[in-house]
Amino acid sequence: MFMMLPPWLTTSHFTILGLQLGFAIAHSGGAALRPWAEKRIGPRLYRIMFALTSLPLAVILIIYFFNHRYDGLQLWQIQSLPGVKPLVWILSAISFLFLYPATFNLLEIAAITKPQVHLYETGIIRITRHPQMVGQIIWCVAHTLWLGTTFTVVTSAGLILHHLFGVWHGDRRLSWRYGTAFTAVKQRTSIIPFAAIVDGRQHLEWREFFRPAYLGVAIFVILLWWSHPLLLTATSKVQW
Repeated sequence: MFMMLPPWLTTSHFTILGLQLGFAIAHSGGAALRPWAEKRIGPRLYRIMFALTSLPLAVILIIYFFNHRYDGLQLWQIQSLPGVKPLVWILSAISFLFLYPATFNLLEIAAITKPQVHLYETGIIRITRHPQMVGQIIWCVAHTLWLGTTFTVVTSAGLILHHLFGVWHGDRRLSWRYGTAFTAVKQRTSIIPFAAIVDGRQHLEWREFFRPAYLGVAIFVILLWWSHPLLLTATSKVQW
């Protein structure tokens, strides 16, 4: 006899997890294959192929999330409470400051210049060695708080698990590539935000934050705030 699933547990809950798993395999798997692939096809072609694999999957994930964000059980509804909307936007803005300046070399991302692996220990890396993981968690907290649905909880759980895996996977790849040099960086930085600063292993250099990448993120947040309703309208026309 098969166990009946509750009616609120829609298939979209499982679909989003499947899409996340596919993205995780492509993204983390592609990163793991980088040393092997670059030797055979070169850094630029590898970067292009990596982007052509990861970006379409990311777009599919974003569209599917937007279209199904209110699926499932409504666990709480606090959107009308005073201060909630500004809090969500502030948290979202902070999350982007962690998510996107993790990679400063935009020309390398676009494969205009030769893509390389860098061992950073400046700027936001002083706060946390894995800013993308921290930014993703903050983003998930903000959007789960705002939407309050089981679908959003499942999506956030999948995203956080992927980024926690990325912490281990990223450290492992850097350790393999840089050896003792990365071991020294690990000793001077922390995964938990501000932990290395609090215990004296690290200190902030505010001038390091005056970089075009951070200005670019600020502009991106403003544009996203302005275009958010348009983005939701556009994705709703995709019947996924």
